[in-house]
Amino acid sequence: MHAIARRRHHRAAPLLLVLMLLALITGVAAVAAPSATATTEASADDIAEGERLFAANCASCHGLDAQGTEGVAPSLVGVGAAAVDFQVGTGRMPMQASGPQALAKPPQFDQEEINQLAAWVASLGAGPAIPTPEQVDPELGDAANGMLVFRTNCAMCHGSIGGGGALTQGKFAPSLLETTPEHIYEAMLTGPQSMPVFNDANITPEHKRDVIAYLDFQSNGSPGGLSLGAIGPVSEGLWAWLVLLGLIIASTIWVGARSS
Repeated sequence: MHAIARRRHHRAAPLLLVLMLLALITGVAAVAAPSATATTEASADDIAEGERLFAANCASCHGLDAQGTEGVAPSLVGVGAAAVDFQVGTGRMPMQASGPQALAKPPQFDQEEINQLAAWVASLGAGPAIPTPEQVDPELGDAANGMLVFRTNCAMCHGSIGGGGALTQGKFAPSLLETTPEHIYEAMLTGPQSMPVFNDANITPEHKRDVIAYLDFQSNGSPGGLSLGAIGPVSEGLWAWLVLLGLIIASTIWVGARSS
């Protein structure tokens, strides 16, 4: 009996207990949490067609196995379907010309072909999936909370309303006012070019949808007419100084000239 008690109160017992509890919690979390890298189901034909499209349009830079080319293009293994849908769906890829960053342009492929490319790249390694319609529906988001999230994480580059802004070395943060909700979500999820990655630990899926709701509200335009950049009293004050004060000075000169 005393031997059992001694083993029960061994100095290593608390440490072993803590390790066992941590292992149990980790296992439960892994099973319960939804996978952020799950890929959408795709048929073998879609994957095969995606591989053919990739070989014809993308392999010259990324390589036939999508492992990338040093100094030319990065590896696509593990980037997921969301990265492909964003880059190809916005026309940034295939890239039109070398430069500080890939520019958005009309897409070269239709959505079915984009899905096939995304399916093949996703088959190379797990990565962020294309968001569901529910995840990007602005009607389900909270625009007020989205404003707080956006101005904390995004406004320093994209501006307070998502109108875009200049960066360094010839780069820029594009306007988001005409970007689709799907591509906004995918950009946050994958961090294209100079943009950081905002995974679900940084910004939850619900808060990403709130950001989309905020940008959707802003894209509807200013309810009061001219937005003047929608940056508040700075632009309004500049307008007052340049226009109103100029009119006052002009009228004073005109009255003085008439009286003389």
